[in-house]
Amino acid sequence: MYTGFLHTHKLVVLLFLLLYVVKTALLLLNQKESLAKITKFTKVPEMILSTLFLVTGGYMLFNKPEIHYFTWIKVVAVFASIPLAVVGFKNSNKVLAALSLVLLITAYGLAEMAKRRVEKKEVIVEAPAGSTIDAVTQGKAVFKAYCVACHGEDGKLMMAGAKDLSVSQLSDADVKNIILNGKNSMAPYKNVLAESEINNVVEYVRSLRK
Repeated sequence: MYTGFLHTHKLVVLLFLLLYVVKTALLLLNQKESLAKITKFTKVPEMILSTLFLVTGGYMLFNKPEIHYFTWIKVVAVFASIPLAVVGFKNSNKVLAALSLVLLITAYGLAEMAKRRVEKKEVIVEAPAGSTIDAVTQGKAVFKAYCVACHGEDGKLMMAGAKDLSVSQLSDADVKNIILNGKNSMAPYKNVLAESEINNVVEYVRSLRK
């Protein structure tokens, strides 16, 4: 369900931004007649987009295991842009309308940055006394540091659109590719983890399967 909300939110945001780019451009170019026509024609669709924007965004916000400060700045920017847009277009105030659009674009940029931002964490390898620290043990340590918030230690948590790793049928190559490049709400780790760490995580993921 989360993935569906994610893709819907992305589409809605792009349509919403496109609409406001057009409306703001018409206002700045003093095309009041064209702006009035578009505003009238898109009144209902804009209400639908606005509702979907808030509903899908709210759902994802409250289903995130961790909320980065970029996300909070994004939320503030979005809610600040709404009254500015209302007043700006109602009073043909170019400055307020343009500022509203800038805030929306900033929010979109911050969302993309938050998705791809992964902070380096301390990896603590825990192994029973006398046992060998093999690839699976090392992979588990990396997994606990970076992945448990969404996947859970046993791979079954399925938070924020994460798949149940215990029943995954993906090949090792596919798992590695997703870790490297990310997918949907999962960030890419190619610039965070060493190749050996990624390979060890792949080994641990495989060990979770029934």
